[in-house]
Amino acid sequence: MDFNSCLYKIAEQLGSSEVAALKFLCLDYIPQKKQEPINDALMLFQGLQEKEMLEEGNLSFLKELLFLICRLDLLTHDLNSSKDEMKKELYDLDKAQVSAYRVMLFKLSEEVSDLELKEVKFFLEKKIPKCKLHDNSSLLDVFVEMEKRLILGEENLDSLKSIFEHVNKSLLRHIEVFEESNRERRMSLEYGAEASGSFSDGQSCITVQEMCDSLREQDIDSQVSDRIYQMKSKPRGYCLIVNNYDFSEARERVPRLHKMKDRKGTERDEDALTETFQKLHFEVVSHKDCTVSKIREILRAFQRMDHKSKDCFICCILSHGNKGIIYGTDGKEASIRELTSYFTGSNCPSLAGKPKVFFIQACQGDNFHKAVPVETDSERDNYLDMDSSSQKNYIPDEADFLLGMATVKYCVSYREPMRGSWYIQSLCESLRERCPLGDDILSILTGVNYDVSNKDDRKNMGKQMPQPIFTLRKKLFFPLN
Repeated sequence: MDFNSCLYKIAEQLGSSEVAALKFLCLDYIPQKKQEPINDALMLFQGLQEKEMLEEGNLSFLKELLFLICRLDLLTHDLNSSKDEMKKELYDLDKAQVSAYRVMLFKLSEEVSDLELKEVKFFLEKKIPKCKLHDNSSLLDVFVEMEKRLILGEENLDSLKSIFEHVNKSLLRHIEVFEESNRERRMSLEYGAEASGSFSDGQSCITVQEMCDSLREQDIDSQVSDRIYQMKSKPRGYCLIVNNYDFSEARERVPRLHKMKDRKGTERDEDALTETFQKLHFEVVSHKDCTVSKIREILRAFQRMDHKSKDCFICCILSHGNKGIIYGTDGKEASIRELTSYFTGSNCPSLAGKPKVFFIQACQGDNFHKAVPVETDSERDNYLDMDSSSQKNYIPDEADFLLGMATVKYCVSYREPMRGSWYIQSLCESLRERCPLGDDILSILTGVNYDVSNKDDRKNMGKQMPQPIFTLRKKLFFPLN
């Protein structure tokens, strides 16, 4: 196939949204004013030919563009290239022809929802005329208008960060990674490092990682490894689940616990946790209906294990609780602080410096978060149970711990007998959806807070607010690869 026929064939297979993305990525070569008459890919290719960015025998820029918009089919079948070839090519930043700045903006646009786009436009209403923020304008269109008014640029990202601080904090990671790589590159230039040296390699590695959802990998370059926990081993580590359902012994042994119910629906939580963490490459070990002494015995067994070949440890406890403690099925109490402290650096040296993550589905008291009444179009068809623990001293006073609590101190948490608990179900759903997108665990838990806080117990007009407590020193990701 000759050169022009090849371009025509590729152009025929690109949709309008893809053309808009390509135009945005080409703005450093074809100014926006010159792009206005371009309404299809063929016209864009002609414009690139005029700028000598696209020539017979020189298809590198076109390959890069198709790679960035994830058209790997065209890259492979029409240009005889491949994903791996492009990754290798773009690992050297000096060979990348689309700026890391524009790639970062493009990735933001790919991940913003329709609702979030409306919110972005709302925050810009005083800076950009409403006619430029109409319903059909995309986030890429908005970025162009921001650049025109000098409120967005490679060295001017404050307004953009301020907006996403309100709209979606998890997306700030794209901007932060870009800023950090930019700082490193400036440092390398300042100290005379060669362009192919470690700083530029670090930047280009991050840039490739951010290019395309389908190509996301968490092979974090050594230049940023001191800010991100390693998560490469397979299995990543153990995920221990303690699932307490039957509290008949507690009701018999402890008179004041005579109303403590069996925890219907907890099997749904165990199933969700098992499925989720197996997909995230953890070795899941479950124990059911454990007394306090049994829980301690299990944790001591994991404490004595050699975790040197593992990158993380996760423990999920599903039980009744009260002010800083969880109950065993015998009605005895164990403080959450005690259970987490089994895995400090001195008590479990092979996990020193590695993240220790605990998720606790249990109440923190008997109080209700009161809700403001709202109208709804349907009634809840399930009844709710409460896992009826003070927040102080839940985790050891040392680094690398994360405790995800189902609720804040003194308050109840909810469990639907037919569906499982609000917190664990939201947690698992969020992990399955957002880990593949490269979100870190604290961003995910913030989203879980939002999701759970929007639910309500119609009978008691109660709400629930989960709370993460942590001493993490680095960002924690759970990559799928």
